Formats: sequence, structure tokens, C-alpha cells
Amino acid sequence: MGLTITEKIFSEHAGREVRAGEIVEVPIDMVIGNDITTPISIKAFKDSGAKKLANPDGFSIVLDHFIPAKDIASANQAKISREFAWEHDLKNFFDEKDMGIEHALLPEKGLVVPGDIIIGADSHTCTHGALGAFATGMGSTDLAYAMITGGNWFKVPETIKVIFNGELQPYVTGKDLILEVIRQIGVDGALYQALEFVGTTIDTLDMDSRFSLCNMAIEAGAKSGIVAVDDITREFLKEKNLARPSKEFYSDADANYIQTIEIDVSKLEPVIAYPHLPSNGHSLSQAISDDIKVDQVFIGSCTNGRLSDIETAAKIVKGKKVARHTRMIVTPATQKIMEDASRLGYIKDLVDAGAVVSNPTCGACLGGYMGILADDEVAISTTNRNFVGRMGARSSKIYLSNSAVAAASAIAGKIASPDSI
Repeated sequence: MGLTITEKIFSEHAGREVRAGEIVEVPIDMVIGNDITTPISIKAFKDSGAKKLANPDGFSIVLDHFIPAKDIASANQAKISREFAWEHDLKNFFDEKDMGIEHALLPEKGLVVPGDIIIGADSHTCTHGALGAFATGMGSTDLAYAMITGGNWFKVPETIKVIFNGELQPYVTGKDLILEVIRQIGVDGALYQALEFVGTTIDTLDMDSRFSLCNMAIEAGAKSGIVAVDDITREFLKEKNLARPSKEFYSDADANYIQTIEIDVSKLEPVIAYPHLPSNGHSLSQAISDDIKVDQVFIGSCTNGRLSDIETAAKIVKGKKVARHTRMIVTPATQKIMEDASRLGYIKDLVDAGAVVSNPTCGACLGGYMGILADDEVAISTTNRNFVGRMGARSSKIYLSNSAVAAASAIAGKIASPDSI
């Protein structure tokens, strides 16, 4: 019996063949912390008596949730990470001077590499599986263990193969593919399993959509999402100064999968996740017929804050105006994306239409700042979660969509098709 790509990555790191279900301790290639989770890891690191990081070049701190600081508490949280980074002369420390949302910034910097094992004290660390790596979220004390030892313990996950075939319809993206998967299997349908995405659709899917696809694997309960390396991946990595040599792994034809899901995307519309679960998916046609007025539109986050998202939104709103009763907030995921979007004229088009463009931050996505919802307000958002109270008041409602639908909805003042704008 052959091995899956996930089993092969663990086997390479363990130095022997390992299979799903085995518990192994393996070295970690990149440990990722942020301004919310890292202070807990730092405390555990110090409490252990550790003095040095086991692999300083394989540890990144990205201040991305509440930076620039929204209040005294967040300023003090950031201070803990800054002082630790300076004390250890941390090479991969990203603050306001070179900021970005961690799961967009690290691939941009070449710090996550095909074949890696990556952990982060953030559930959406699974984003990095788009690069043919095993990437998963863990707790802050798990992070501390990796900081101290350079490795960690894992139960190697079983794999669900998700096969996407067919040609994508206009305005359908990787966000819609993963929302459709979650609609079909539910928020716990892949609990502690890897989702491996394959098929003719994936063969032509751009990297931004692949990042969105893997980003939301956790919303199906998955330990990770992964796409094998191909020419699209290699083109993305071509100009980057990679932190390590790339190692490409591919599942064997006779690999063992716990489940196989096949989805024909040729008739798939943009998917809208209704409140209050990412699994509550409906077609865009249904959402339009339900005539859902929106108070706020948010485009950004580690799911959909990349350049293609900004470009799509800008082209839809160019020459138009955001509806009078609607607010539109756009958050590019990194400073480079902001810079590129500005150079290409997208930022001007968005601002001229009435959008507010913010610095890179996770703030609005988790209801921290930069776009809190008031009582009973309705938002359509390109983020990954629409739980009760996720973006503000517990009585608010969040609909999840791709960037094209969100931008069209800003102009219409209600959930709308880009074709109607």
C-alpha cells in the first residue's frame, strides 16, 4: 500500500516510513507566532528555564492581529514579543515596519517551503498547505515546546481526497470550492484529518485560490489542507529567496484514503455561507432571491486579502459608488500587496468608490477592531468564520463570500451578483 503526500512528509522528517495513526516526534521547519498567542509561548519558554531557541531561523513572530496597537492591553502584548525578538536577535520578526497577516506574509517572504512541517499558534496555519507543505495550528504551549526542542509530537492524520473536476464558472474561486466542501461534509466532517485537494480544476487554480482553499480546511475540522506542488507552485516560488531547499512529495496511486469526495464544479455558483456556520452554504442565486441588505462589506483577511482579491474588488466598483447605507472596508493582507495595489491603481478605484482601505491586520476578522459590527447589523465578509459574535455584537449576522460577490454587494447595498453591477 502506497503513501499519501502527508505520510511522505512525516516519513521524511521522521527518517523512516510512517503511516496515518502513528504518533511521532519530528523536527519543525517553521514555527509561527503572532501578537496574541506568542506572549503565552514566551512565558512557557521562560518558565521552563530555556535560554536559547532550538532553531532561531525556524521561528517567526508576526504582529498582525492588533497592530498598530488598538489599546493599552494590545500594546503591552506586542511589547512582550518585541522584547523577546530583540533579546534573541530574531531574524524573522515582523512588526509595523514590514507588516502583514502571517499566512500571507510568510509565503511572500519565502519562509514556508514545499515539504515543510509548519506549526503556528493560529488555527489558519493550514493555509500554507497550498505550497505542498504540512501545516497546522497548535496551542501556545505546543509552540513553546517547539521553541525549546525544535520539534513536536503529532498523530499522523488520515487523509480525505477531495477531487475537483470541471471548468470554473465566472466569479467562482477557491473560496467557493472550500465553502462547497464544508457545506457537504459539515464543520466536523474532516475532524483530525488532512484534506488533500486534487483534480483537473486544481491543475489550473491560481495560488491565491489555493491559499484560500487550504486556509479554510480547519473550518471542516481538518488538521490540514494540502495541494501538491506543480508548475503553478513553482512559478509562485521562482523569484523568492527560499529559506530552505524545496522538497516535493506526491501521493502514490495506491495510497490509502479514509474517504474520497468528488465535486463537479462546472455548475457551481459562488457559495454564500449564511449565519452562523461556514457549513451553512447557499447558492448566490438563493441569496439574491432572499434580498439580504448589508450594512458592512469586508474584503481582506488571511483567506481573501491577496492582490487578486483587491484587483477583483477594484474592477467591480470602479466608477461606481458604495451604497449610501453600506460601509466597505478593504484590508490588503501585506504591505507589499498594498504597495502593488496602489501602483496598479486599485486603491484609488476603491477609495473613489467610497471604500476605506486599512493597514494589514486581522482586526476586523476576529471582531477586534477596524470594523466592529453593531447590534443587529449584517455584514458580507471574505473572512473564514461567521460564528455568533465573531465580528462584533452577538446579534449581528455575517455572510461569507468571495471578493467579487462582496464588492458587488457593496455597490448594491445587498447581496448581489457581480454581473448585476
